[in-house]
Amino acid sequence: MNAVSPETLLAGIKEARLVAIVRGTAGAAAAKAALAAMEEGFRFVEIALTTPGALDAIREVRAAAPAGCYVGGGTVLTARDVDNVAEAGGQFMVTPALAASIAESARQGIPVLAGALTPSEAYEAMNRGATAVKMFPASIGGPGYLKALRDPFPGIPFIPVGGVGLDEAAGYWETGAVAVGLGGPLFGTAGSGGDLAPMRERARAFVDLAAAFNRRAAAGAAGAGTR
Repeated sequence: MNAVSPETLLAGIKEARLVAIVRGTAGAAAAKAALAAMEEGFRFVEIALTTPGALDAIREVRAAAPAGCYVGGGTVLTARDVDNVAEAGGQFMVTPALAASIAESARQGIPVLAGALTPSEAYEAMNRGATAVKMFPASIGGPGYLKALRDPFPGIPFIPVGGVGLDEAAGYWETGAVAVGLGGPLFGTAGSGGDLAPMRERARAFVDLAAAFNRRAAAGAAGAGTR
């Protein structure tokens, strides 16, 4: 049973500023990587359905996730995918494109981060009931492209995904992204059975970066309020 509303999930993502994306060659390894990321401070982790055994991995992570952490399904394309992820315990859906799963997730009241790149796609994603727009692949245009998208759509929550590393994340947050999605730059080969130790180090670095950014943002807001 899904126990988080779209509003609650989005509020949490805005606070955390980070969404982890596990895509690998083995569900068991993906589950271990996802749980390791949660142990290092990540609260939102999706497991891509292209990973063999992804549904079992989602079940495992949901059962073992620390309090306040959420697991979702990624590369969710069809209404059947939505049902399968929900039955496995997935608490949110992520799509790579304008797929049928967006409207179905919204119909079931399940948060969905919908993949879109162009202005028309971002607008359509929200019309279909998306909780936020996953700007993918973000590496095509970088923060400058995000700014161009946000100018006509300041109310759309954007989450850039694709080629976002430690050196790029803050640039997206400064341009108005509510969070960034991290796949390879975070997990490396961990989702396919690779060493978890360097992945844990990268996870801590991302969590520290987000915390530092939030502290600066809060200090800036407080300073503006006293003027």
